[in-house]
Formats: sequence, structure tokens, C-alpha cells
Amino acid sequence: MTEDTTTYPSVTVDIVIFTIQKEDLNVLLIKRKFPPFKGKWAIPGGFVGYGEPLEEAALRELYEETGVKDVYIEQLYTFGSPDRDPRRRVITVSYFALISSENIVVRPDSDVSDVKWHSIYKLPRLAFDHEHILNYALQRLRNKIMYTNAAFQLLPEKFTLTELQKAYEIILGKKLDKRNFRKKILSSNFLEMTQSKKIEGRHRPANLYRFSAEKDDNDYGTPFDVKPNGKKPVGVAEENFDEE
Repeated sequence: MTEDTTTYPSVTVDIVIFTIQKEDLNVLLIKRKFPPFKGKWAIPGGFVGYGEPLEEAALRELYEETGVKDVYIEQLYTFGSPDRDPRRRVITVSYFALISSENIVVRPDSDVSDVKWHSIYKLPRLAFDHEHILNYALQRLRNKIMYTNAAFQLLPEKFTLTELQKAYEIILGKKLDKRNFRKKILSSNFLEMTQSKKIEGRHRPANLYRFSAEKDDNDYGTPFDVKPNGKKPVGVAEENFDEE
């Protein structure tokens, strides 16, 4: 029997980039210049070239559409609903990354009309199934900060404990108990105190910390002692610290 290769689906990559700006969790979006969904905001991404590795395609598309490069990305999930793209059957492999906004400058490519950071909590109407992809990515991020050191990737190299707690609160969408948070984070040995201090408001200068170089993302002596069980975590492990 001869196979009809014209019915095979196409493959794309989409890249979700999170950062924290102005006390908000932002995601990088591009405005589409061409149909379908011309003028709509979307996650950066595009078609994979023949013989091109998926991760290389993701990094290429990210740089071509936004100017962002030299970031670590990891695979998020594969989305393949038959009607997700009005052109033809398209399966997308999504990636995501967490970056500090300190030195990131974005610029639109000729293939897009604009590129901009948007609050994950106040998204515009999006192209394709990208709202679904972003909801999935947010849940993954909320799970991930409970069993890895991922939250540190959103911070500058040196930060105060208040800034670190604020990052967790922004991601989780709730206030946390200050004393309980600090007790758990300091007992995790994920941080090392620097010799620098930072003035915060009218209070005395706060110590600046940095992520311990001796720890890595595979070291599960995690900030909140939530150890993976071999399955993808479901929900946020709220029992590990108290809300205010």
C-alpha cells in the first residue's frame, strides 16, 4: 500500500518566555503580520525546517522574531488538536524559559509587526490555541518552583529575601507568610549571603543573597522540601508555607 505523504501533519515550535517586571509576571508575545490571525498577539514560534532539530528551531525562531538569544529553554508539552491551525494539521512542540529582565532588549523582526511583554494575568486575545498553551505553562511554572530552583532564574544575580519572596508571590498569585517563607528558604541551603546590602524603603539596609553555585536544578534538596515522585506534579504544594 502506498502512503499518501501529503496528509502528514506539519510541525512547529512555540516558545513561552517568562520574566518579572514591575511586580508582575510577564510573557513575551509577538503581533502577527500575516494571516492566519493577522494582527493578533501570539507566542513566538514557527515551522521546523526539514532536518532541523526541534530545540535549534525553537532558538532560531525566538531570535528571528524577537531578538532574544542565549537563553536556556526546556521542552514544555506537545499540542496537537486537529483544528488548532486553520491552514492544515499542525502539531506544535512548545518550550519555555525563565529569564531576568535586567539585560533583555526585544525587537520585532520583519515577519512580525510588534513584540512586547504582556502580563500573564491580563492577556489580550491570542492566536491559535496559545491561551491554552500559556495556561499550561503557568501551571507548570507554579509546580516547578515548588520542587526546583527555577524561581532564581527570574531574579537578578543578587537579590534580597523580600525580592525573592515577592517573586514567589507573583508566580503563585497569593501572599505568603514572611517568617515561614524565610525559615524554609534559609534552611534549604539554596542561598549564600553576599557582602553587599540594599536599602529598601526606610528600613535598615537588607542583605543581598545569590543562588548557591553548589546547587543545581537536579539537586532536590529544594527550597520547600517538595521532592518529585517520578510523576509530573499536580497542583501547587500549598502545605509548605502559610498564606498571610
